[in-house]
Amino acid sequence: MPTKTNYVQLRGSAKAAPSPETTTTKGSRNEKMDVTIRVRRKQSIEKTLEQGKRYSHAEYEKMFGASAEDMARVEKFLKENKLSVVESDSARRTIIAHGRAIDFEKAFQLTLSHHKHPDGTVFRTRTGYINVPADLENVIEGVFGLDNRPVARPMFRMSQPVGMIRPNAATFQGYSPVDVGMAYGFPPNQTGEGQCIGIIELGGGYKRKDLTAYFKSIGVSSPSVKAVSIDGGKNTPTGEINSADAEVALDIEVAGAIAPKSKIVVYFAPNTDKGFLDAITTAVHDTKNKPSVISISWGAAENAWTTQSLNSYNEAFKAAAVLGITICAAAGDDGSADRVSDGKAHVDFPSSSPYILACGGTKLAIQNNAVSSEIVWNESAKNMGATGGGVSDFFTRPTFQSKTKIPKSVSTGFKGRGLPDIAGNADPQTGYRVRVDGQTFPIGGTSAVAPLMAGLIALVNEAKGMAAGYVHPGLYSTPAKFCRDITKGNNITTSTQQGYKAKKGWDACTGWGVMNSI
Repeated sequence: MPTKTNYVQLRGSAKAAPSPETTTTKGSRNEKMDVTIRVRRKQSIEKTLEQGKRYSHAEYEKMFGASAEDMARVEKFLKENKLSVVESDSARRTIIAHGRAIDFEKAFQLTLSHHKHPDGTVFRTRTGYINVPADLENVIEGVFGLDNRPVARPMFRMSQPVGMIRPNAATFQGYSPVDVGMAYGFPPNQTGEGQCIGIIELGGGYKRKDLTAYFKSIGVSSPSVKAVSIDGGKNTPTGEINSADAEVALDIEVAGAIAPKSKIVVYFAPNTDKGFLDAITTAVHDTKNKPSVISISWGAAENAWTTQSLNSYNEAFKAAAVLGITICAAAGDDGSADRVSDGKAHVDFPSSSPYILACGGTKLAIQNNAVSSEIVWNESAKNMGATGGGVSDFFTRPTFQSKTKIPKSVSTGFKGRGLPDIAGNADPQTGYRVRVDGQTFPIGGTSAVAPLMAGLIALVNEAKGMAAGYVHPGLYSTPAKFCRDITKGNNITTSTQQGYKAKKGWDACTGWGVMNSI
């Protein structure tokens, strides 16, 4: 085995120590585990992105996948360290290795430990850098799964199931997504036929009888729904309505109501940096189901991620852009703080990626099938959340935003990517009627906006006979053509919290406003 002197630190892999609320616990060094290694591309993808070119899956793998030589070099290194290769995919640029914890420790020159959360969850951790052989420094872009702490949270918000008052109506039971789509002016003659919507889930599950009953109740045909297992993640409903089951039901039911004749494929993965990444790369490179749009309703503040995670996930999103796949993601439900308690403004990832259609939230009132009022969602005073949004402290200002009046970060002054790009109904008090574990009640959150927009993209793709793909350049060049501006409200949650206000044109609360076409 190479000595320590033959190793270098893997750039961006530094991991913070576990939260002080956790306690150290025993773990076996013979524990069996799987780890994902991301390998560099054959050639840069940047020029292709700038030119807006698209390629088929086969063309992409040939041009931008990992080379056979690089894959072989990494596989050789793993086998020399008593680790077996269980999967190797050059298009995804992914090698999955299996072995004992002690052998991974030796291979990557680090120490693994185990910690227990107060809720009883036990997870594996590492602190500091991953180390790799010097001759593989530029070949290996990231290593995921050594640490399996939870990395993201679902972006849904519950309303009280009874007692909430619908604007200008009786007791509010939630808008049907069909009602919202009609009020927003979504294409009325499309159903999503021939389209596949991918949905990423990091927990929970759905019950088919709930889906059947739900779609019958709102008067639309049930879409085809299929579960795909990633890294052992499965469709596993907990039976608890406040669990990730609510996220899964919300995503499927909103997207399916908007595009009922689409095929919905739900990629279930563990809530780890490895699981999340593997789910994304699997969905993006799925040549069997071929989703034309993907919805993500899970995330966390940018500063909660390692640099290698931010970069590797973003590279996967670049691949989606080149393949003509649109990815919609929730911008967050905790205002400009995004659950960071330092009083500064933070944005949520993955929605902060320049290759994601970041979805912010509004508070919507409908009368006579039309919008009667709509403002920024901010119910923080009632402890019912507020839309995320702001300016990235990691991703620089993308070209498509170069002519848009986007402020610098109010906290750091960084000239970063501004988000969200668009917005939609998210306030749980004006939320969506959803059926979860046999119960029906309103749910909101920007996690409802991501599948809403995914459904819209599916309708547009059907109407145009081609995938919309990476929509940002077109959206930002003529926003008035596709969006209705939202000019009232803010995402500031306390008197001492930094944040942003809505205004005419683009703002860091609702982007360009409510999108109804593309």
